[in-house]
Amino acid sequence: METIALHAALDDSSWRLQEQPQVLILGHFDGIHEGHVQVIRHALDYGKQHQLPVGLMTFHPHPKGVFGKPEYERFITPLSEKKRILSQLGLDRLYVVQFDLSFAKVTAQQFAEAICRMKVKHVVVGFDYRFGHGGEGTAQLLQEWGKGCFTVDIIPAHNDVETAVKVSSTRIRESLLQGDVVNANRLLGRTYIIRGEVVHGDARGRTMGFPTANVRAEEAYVIPANGVYAVKVLVHGTWHDGVLNIGLKPTFKTGETVQSVEAHLFDFDQDIYGETVTVALMSYIRPERKFSSIQELIAQIAADSEEARQRLSTMDKVPAVTVGV
Repeated sequence: METIALHAALDDSSWRLQEQPQVLILGHFDGIHEGHVQVIRHALDYGKQHQLPVGLMTFHPHPKGVFGKPEYERFITPLSEKKRILSQLGLDRLYVVQFDLSFAKVTAQQFAEAICRMKVKHVVVGFDYRFGHGGEGTAQLLQEWGKGCFTVDIIPAHNDVETAVKVSSTRIRESLLQGDVVNANRLLGRTYIIRGEVVHGDARGRTMGFPTANVRAEEAYVIPANGVYAVKVLVHGTWHDGVLNIGLKPTFKTGETVQSVEAHLFDFDQDIYGETVTVALMSYIRPERKFSSIQELIAQIAADSEEARQRLSTMDKVPAVTVGV
């Protein structure tokens, strides 16, 4: 999959690089959840039927983050993760638009004209797609303005089979921030992951008999609610069961504001400092809490580990972290 950066200015030459007709998917696609995959697969089927390459246009950073909503400075799927999943799905191109306050002033009509100049012959969008300054453009307007240049397919909402409510990035983000990774995973259609480097921490876990890997996220992932989770961790191509603590270490520290992500891997004794690992969050066990003594904390870690082992024993050995095609 080819990745093409598009400048915020529509008159920039980057918007006129394509020399052949193409199918284009429009949207932000944070999470690339099951609803998004439905839109993407429709476009891929159209491209195959008409022998056209298929591209997807996304925006970075998140528009809501640019408009001052700090919670959107973190992503369900950071850009590198988004690239990995989209390539896996079989897209030919990924267009990454530099979203800033100047691009936010582009009118819906101007954006539609820019899409036409890219030699797009067919556009695929979700039913609630909005574009242009203030979200003035709708999928239906895009159909109208595209006449004579491109056609538009509008894909209906994809509802959660358990609740009959629309699957959305907002619901997934809310589930993660509440610690409900089981619900988030169901809506995603795969297991939520955090990828990062193992760095040196306080080394307290080892002295208590539970050595941990302190994982520093490599990008701005949405970090789930503070608490303890059953996880699977990919190290050197092999998945290992474990228990994860996300939080502020209240037993040892006061006034801490930066979340730590620390995993204890079961039956594991390798030195993995400096290695990149993938943490798959499988199940929430309990909230983080402060303990009155180190002995009480050790007993609770042992209990958490046993609970995690039991839960993970009923799950697939290899978590579903890829998108089915």
